[in-house]
Amino acid sequence: MADADLSKELDETFRQQFTVRLQLSTRQLTNVSEARKVRRRIARIKTLQRERELAAAFAAHEEPEA
Repeated sequence: MADADLSKELDETFRQQFTVRLQLSTRQLTNVSEARKVRRRIARIKTLQRERELAAAFAAHEEPEA
């Protein structure tokens, strides 16, 4: 996935988290493990973004200066 795709996916997952929280609070959610799944999905996406950010910073730092 490209960085833009990850950002879009993160936004969509945050919206899904909001929906799940709302459903939990109004007792409309039948699958209570859904909240944990959404939270973990957000963590995975953020981890990927951070890994790419660190890899880019490391690559920029390792380039020989001419």
